[in-house]
Amino acid sequence: MPIANFGEIAEKLRRSTVFIHAGRRGNGSGVIWSSDGVIVTNAHVARRAQLRVQLWDGRELDATLVSSDGVRDIAVLRIRAKNLPAATAADSSRIRPGELAIAIGNPLGFVGALTTGVVHAVGPLPGLGSQAWVQAGVRLAPGNSGGPLADAAGRVIGINTMVFGQVALAIPSNAVADFLLGKSANDGWLGVTLYPVQVPELSIRAATSFGLVVLEVEPGSPAARASLLPGDILLGTEGKPFGLLEDLSRALRGKGPRLLRLEFLRGDYARIRRVTIELADQVTRSSAAA
Repeated sequence: MPIANFGEIAEKLRRSTVFIHAGRRGNGSGVIWSSDGVIVTNAHVARRAQLRVQLWDGRELDATLVSSDGVRDIAVLRIRAKNLPAATAADSSRIRPGELAIAIGNPLGFVGALTTGVVHAVGPLPGLGSQAWVQAGVRLAPGNSGGPLADAAGRVIGINTMVFGQVALAIPSNAVADFLLGKSANDGWLGVTLYPVQVPELSIRAATSFGLVVLEVEPGSPAARASLLPGDILLGTEGKPFGLLEDLSRALRGKGPRLLRLEFLRGDYARIRRVTIELADQVTRSSAAA
């Protein structure tokens, strides 16, 4: 069924989408969340304190990382600009399967590329914890991460994050709103950006097929002091393998100085390594990652 004014809806959504230059580590997308320069993207896109953001009108501006959560994969940037074409967020709790979904992003360097599909479901997925996802049949490629997933009216229902099987997953807009209000599930700060993966088959001694690969380690963080490196795969705490994305969140909860013993893979993944990390409270950092 044709949608009235679809061209105008798509154009408006494009103007609310930005191109994030992340250097040699690849590029991504972001959504202008407020007209005064707040931009929402994925934590795995915003892996540096300073980034460059390109607006739809061609302007390139410096962006500062304000806050980041590597477990939920949400990051907030700020640019010095006013009167920006901010997107309108929808209430993601009202999304229903079968609704039209529109994704805008910058896949493989194509600025403002549009793809459409339908919403398959909204909720958690096996292996990815209790976190809800907007699951949609839209085609995403590298560069789409951090861009908007919108409904037929152009209202943002999620932030495109990854492809799981044949389905695109987006962080629900309500979860983004909670993050912007400071409602974080993590008390402890580890200082890493993570991405869920299947454990390589070479690591036959692992007690789980689920892991969290370290994409970035923040300098001076507890993870850095413990010598964790990008590429390491976190398997779990000692004796308690991770089976869900939120298992690390549970392990980080607590107050005050404390120790966390983690098991992880490195290099050829032939053996399981262990490390003890001295945790800090998240409130000590305004840009806590995981």
